[in-house]
Amino acid sequence: MFLTISTTGTPARPATDLGFLLHKHPERAQTFSTTHGTAHVFYPEATEHRCTAALLLQVDPAALLKKGRGTRRDSSPDVALARYVNDRPYAASSLLAVALGAVFRTAMKGECRTLPERAAAPLPLRVEVPAVSARGGSELVKRLFEPLGWSTVSAEPVPLDEQFPEWGESRYVQLALEGEMRLSDALRQLYVLLPVLDGAKHYWVAPDEVDKLLRAGGGWLADHPERGLIALRYLSRRRHLAREATERLELVRLADADDIEVESLDNAVEEPSGPEPGDLTDPDAGIELGLGTDAVAALGTLADTDTDTDTDTDTHTGTNTGTHTDNAATPSTGTGTRTAAGASTDAQPQPQPQPEADADARPDARRDPEPGREPSLARQRRDAILGALRAAGASTVLDLGCGEGSLVRELLRQPGVSHVTGVDVSVRALTIAARKLKQHRMSERMAARVTLTQGALTYTDKRLAGQDAAVLSEVIEHLDLPRLPALEYAVFGSARPRTVVVTTPNAEYNVRWETLPAGHVRHADHRFEWGREEFRAWAHRVGARYGYGVAFTPVGPEDPEVGPPTQMAVFTMTEKEAA
Repeated sequence: MFLTISTTGTPARPATDLGFLLHKHPERAQTFSTTHGTAHVFYPEATEHRCTAALLLQVDPAALLKKGRGTRRDSSPDVALARYVNDRPYAASSLLAVALGAVFRTAMKGECRTLPERAAAPLPLRVEVPAVSARGGSELVKRLFEPLGWSTVSAEPVPLDEQFPEWGESRYVQLALEGEMRLSDALRQLYVLLPVLDGAKHYWVAPDEVDKLLRAGGGWLADHPERGLIALRYLSRRRHLAREATERLELVRLADADDIEVESLDNAVEEPSGPEPGDLTDPDAGIELGLGTDAVAALGTLADTDTDTDTDTDTHTGTNTGTHTDNAATPSTGTGTRTAAGASTDAQPQPQPQPEADADARPDARRDPEPGREPSLARQRRDAILGALRAAGASTVLDLGCGEGSLVRELLRQPGVSHVTGVDVSVRALTIAARKLKQHRMSERMAARVTLTQGALTYTDKRLAGQDAAVLSEVIEHLDLPRLPALEYAVFGSARPRTVVVTTPNAEYNVRWETLPAGHVRHADHRFEWGREEFRAWAHRVGARYGYGVAFTPVGPEDPEVGPPTQMAVFTMTEKEAA
């Protein structure tokens, strides 16, 4: 296998600086041992005007056979022969990628103490690989490399035999890339995309390959239009690993777009400490899921029962810094509790103040409240949402900012709902939602009714179009106001469901919170809270802009002076727009 990297220069910036950047002296040929052979680095030409570094990998067929022994179960003659006669010593594949990573490790990191400014700046580069295994042909090569900024991407097919052109072309191409590119970026792109083109790896793909992919893909893979295909083929079509990689790449993309850290996006629930999150026999595991220790004792081990138990704690996801957990706090008497996610669970004053956490802990929380006891505000809010969806005749529903899946679970219980899509930016929240919904135990018919997907609500997503209804329950207040128009367009302008249900706290009601200081919002992550007039003005403006009528419904006990604790708007697409 052979690969060359060339650059040009001037007397002020000689091309031989390539030697400093690669950490390989142009006047010496160097040899390195690899797992499957020997790698040689040398310079066919090295002048101030042009410099070319070459990597020649000599694969030891015996070592390749020995390392691969036992990895194939098929003992047919064809497979047995293929172990001895194959293209691995000649065509660029994962073997060459591993050699690149070993020989040019420091260069791939973009480190050069002697010429740091050159390492950080684009260079005029030309990369040539005479034989690349490309399962997908020239078209796939261009789909992978052209979005990366190369001015020229050439992938000339290699004929099976030049003497017999009627035999057609082989799956191999002569690859040539040319353009202005940082050397470290070029090396990392080759490290990832050569195995992707080949579609196979010479070693077992373990979960740590996801981390390798994300490290090598830093700065370019998250925005690549073919990132899903790249992840799938790089990880040898192990779909659960590819899904993990794609989810983490999406977080990187969203964080880069908002110029924030990835950790601040994926914060719907805190990182677990101690026992695994799924081990609900330990009380701390229940706290990680937003349940108190009493609730865990009441619910028992979820993994050992098919009887689901409802909690009145809403966990939803916003889209500015990514996520929020909101228990839709109710008026407090000082006996509320706080979940691991940081959301307060307070008490409700009418007709008799009771901590909402007590309601959550009851095994029969799904049932009607006891006589003389008001259902929790979270329960009233969900009942109001479900009622609005039933009135609209919604069959397919989006729960935008689904968090840990409380509303998704309720929707799946509704006989008129055929499919529910839960959307959240937090991978951890979606993981918990899947576990609480017991997706792994669902029948095929039930599993077909629910989809949990990662996404940010301030970005348009074609997957969300064509639904009957969408719900934004306690979500909008977690966005910075300048980001709100992006959500409005993504939901009302792009997805355009026939019905949209929005709930948000009523700021006027905050004076009824005994423990909430004057002028404070109900949750630390709330960026704003609106009174009734502000919410109505916003809803009418959005409806007029996107062709929706709007009706308002109070949620919770309505105070004659300050209104209800939660306000709800139901947007319905006008007949003209629906037509």
